[in-house]
Amino acid sequence: MTYTARQLNRATLDRQMLLRREPVDLGTAVDRVVAIQAQEPASPYIALWNRIEGFDPSGLDEAFANGVVRKASLMRITLHAVAAADHEVFHHAMLPALRASRLYDKRFKAMDVTIDQVDALLEHLLEFAATPRQKAEIEELLHSHVGDVGEPGVWWALRTYGGLVHAPTGGPWSFGLRPAYQAVATEPRERMAAVAELLRRYLTGFGPATVLDMNQFTMLPRTTIREALALLNLTESGGFHDVPDRTVPDEDVPAPPRLMAMWDSTLLAYADRSRIIPEPYRKLVIRNNGDTLPTLLVDGHVAGVWRPTEDGGVEASAFHALDEDQWAGLAEEAASLRKLLGDREPLVYKRYARWWAGLPAADVRVL
Repeated sequence: MTYTARQLNRATLDRQMLLRREPVDLGTAVDRVVAIQAQEPASPYIALWNRIEGFDPSGLDEAFANGVVRKASLMRITLHAVAAADHEVFHHAMLPALRASRLYDKRFKAMDVTIDQVDALLEHLLEFAATPRQKAEIEELLHSHVGDVGEPGVWWALRTYGGLVHAPTGGPWSFGLRPAYQAVATEPRERMAAVAELLRRYLTGFGPATVLDMNQFTMLPRTTIREALALLNLTESGGFHDVPDRTVPDEDVPAPPRLMAMWDSTLLAYADRSRIIPEPYRKLVIRNNGDTLPTLLVDGHVAGVWRPTEDGGVEASAFHALDEDQWAGLAEEAASLRKLLGDREPLVYKRYARWWAGLPAADVRVL
């Protein structure tokens, strides 16, 4: 069969729990959405608020604290929040890419240290980080072994590929400005089997999808992706792969309005961003340095951006005309979001305010 653009859009919204908030526990939700972008500490909370009926942020606090959900450098060499079982698989699947991103970088090559030396340090680091450690503590340990190798330093490499997770440090969203790191035990995995499982999990949360989409989501080579796909029992139609027995919703299924987190995974999981982001808006919401702004979702597609205001409101900037019913839906969402933010950090994402100066003329309302 051939999928229409709206069918693909609705498939993503369905699997990402964005067609309706669902009455599921936090563990089930994290399992279903597969991977939550977590560069900004608030984003996993806002992402799950969008998806879980009656979302209680203290549940995510607890999940981070007890390790049920882990925050680590994974796909695209960026921070994701994932279920603990997925972290073990995803880390092994991504390990060569994580290593290459640092050990073959010109900044590493400029250091007075070899790859073998850095790898030898990993055992010491993992033993030292059996309990949470701050950056300064870890750098002191590494310096005692290899001395001063300049910037960005050995820690810059090891924190990416060493298998460490971010340990909660408090603050409104569990992780403060000074991150801590902790080693977690992982069982050895056969690499290609791990890649295949990563791709299968991706398809459960984001399928149907193409090889190019999987390449975009992971940044793994397409040859590696194709080799791993051959290990899976999948369906394939018109270049789109999917897990068996998963239906695609009708394209006319209504999609409610949402106020999406910065870097929400739905915006970044595909080579064809138009599945969620209309092409004219792509460069408005995904900036040249990769910052992905908090967006308005209307009828399943990005329609603008939002940010909190100093007086406790939510400023919504729509890039095209919305009808009053759509504005009313966004206002209802904003009222719920204000409660979440007010209990935690009313002016979330405020350090990204510079991007609003360059936005085009828009219909701006404070909700």
